[in-house]
Amino acid sequence: MIYVFVAGVIVIFGLILQTPWFKGWFGELQVNLAARFFLNNDYHVVKNVTFPTEDGSTQIDHIIISPFGVFVVETKNMRGWIFGRERDRYWTQKLHKNHSQKFQNPLRQNYKHTKTLIELLGLPETKVKSLVVFVGGPTFKTTMPENVTKGFGYIRYLKGHNQRILTEVTIEKIIKTIAQSRLAPGLKTHKAHVQHVKRIVARKQIEKSRAVLEIRQNADSNK
Repeated sequence: MIYVFVAGVIVIFGLILQTPWFKGWFGELQVNLAARFFLNNDYHVVKNVTFPTEDGSTQIDHIIISPFGVFVVETKNMRGWIFGRERDRYWTQKLHKNHSQKFQNPLRQNYKHTKTLIELLGLPETKVKSLVVFVGGPTFKTTMPENVTKGFGYIRYLKGHNQRILTEVTIEKIIKTIAQSRLAPGLKTHKAHVQHVKRIVARKQIEKSRAVLEIRQNADSNK
């Protein structure tokens, strides 16, 4: 009986490891640990921040505030080969010869996060920077912009910005504004944001289906 129980636990644990929730959590954990060990007191890290927006909410994995700028971090826990260009709408993950899948360009995904923060803080775009961090050991098969990094590479990117552009007073104000403006962290906020994302995905699928139908109808009418 004990063997059946242990086997069941192993199966359940294995399924949990494959969930998007766990992959996201583990990816963010790696970013948190790297920041704790390799960044000094100049850097203030705020994790898992959800802001209300006009159409619902937007969730940011990490906001790193420093004298060298505010960095908006999008984390991706993925393996395999990654193909993509800066302006592409979608990038591709290839796990093996016969399996590949597309995913939203994380730079485009992080654009909304960055714009939301710029408007909230009232800062110029030059002081708020988008940063994408891939964890999970992927291999980039196309040349990536400098703000798309792997693993601890994001630490090098941060330290590559060494010109002080924010004062201590401004930094304190930024931290206070974020704390006052974010939705209360917790399961309720997370569930509400997930439902918001699902509605967006469903709406886009409907719009795509309508566009395909219109193309077919136009093609039939021109025959």
